[in-house]
Amino acid sequence: MLSYIIVGSGYRAEYFGRIAKAHPELFRALFLCRSKEKADKMTADTGISATTDEKECALFRPDFAVIAVDKAHVAQAAEEWINKGLPVVTETPVGETTEQLLRMWELAKQGAKIVCSEQYHRQPVLMNGLSAIREGLIGEPSSVYISLAHEYHAASLIRRSLLLDPGEGFTVRAMNQKSRAVKTDSRASAFWDGEETEVSRDVALVTFASGKFAIYDFDSIQYRSFIRSRHLSVRGSRGELSDNYISCLDGAGVPQKIYLNADIPTGYRALDTQALRDRRRSAVSEMNCDTAQDEFAVASILLDMGKYIAGGEPPYPLDEALEDAYFAIKLKEALLSPHAPAVSEPMPWHGRS
Repeated sequence: MLSYIIVGSGYRAEYFGRIAKAHPELFRALFLCRSKEKADKMTADTGISATTDEKECALFRPDFAVIAVDKAHVAQAAEEWINKGLPVVTETPVGETTEQLLRMWELAKQGAKIVCSEQYHRQPVLMNGLSAIREGLIGEPSSVYISLAHEYHAASLIRRSLLLDPGEGFTVRAMNQKSRAVKTDSRASAFWDGEETEVSRDVALVTFASGKFAIYDFDSIQYRSFIRSRHLSVRGSRGELSDNYISCLDGAGVPQKIYLNADIPTGYRALDTQALRDRRRSAVSEMNCDTAQDEFAVASILLDMGKYIAGGEPPYPLDEALEDAYFAIKLKEALLSPHAPAVSEPMPWHGRS
């Protein structure tokens, strides 16, 4: 059984509490909050104990700390708990500035164990598609259209869809468009009054040194809307992944159309308990429910932390997490100057700076 403390009391922090509550045979958790009111709320919402006392966290004897504070303070809070001697799992992104990213890399070189809970590639539906690409079903991938996740999440999926190395240079050209749409859903509840809200849409062309490219397209309501869909399309030399389907040629050159969710992936190393295998099946059957897929994916990261702490591979390599966050920085830079591209620079985690 793995024990962890959850530093934070927001929406994402609740994920880690609900996972521990759902899998008591795998995890035990304790929230660390800044006020008694927040601690009481987290316990009421998740059923997991909460405290405001760091001494109580030490007595809990955690294997690692989950850093689920606001984005601007993730890197700072992660360093504080690293200095207390704990491995950390950070929320996304691992940092919001280049200085924070460089500091995280320096801490890792000094021996700190830092994992970012980038979860999208572990969602069952996407995991099937990415596995098919790695197996060569669509041949060599050359381009991706992604209108599914924002910034650092999109960067992770772009890189894995195109089989890119985190060190490959890239150029971003971007624009932003404002429009209006009816507000239909939110984290808290659905809306039925027909009220409109302003929508901010970012569109970018990302070209890589290899000649491969990505079209990034995401707007501010896509995560929570009944009238906006989300898409991932990856084109390769022998076929195409399009959302839940792969169109490709088999070994004899015969066209095939494969429904990705027809089969649950097998042999995935993180899912070695019946409880999580059952959760995976549930998440696949609830393919349109982001919460089900997200919680499954995050649970698999937490489970893999045990192997990482024992000397195994990290659930998500830090160089990839740093590159995800770096992409988000360059995307924002490009959006501020739509007539001038933002160009990546060699960074220490690339191993070539």
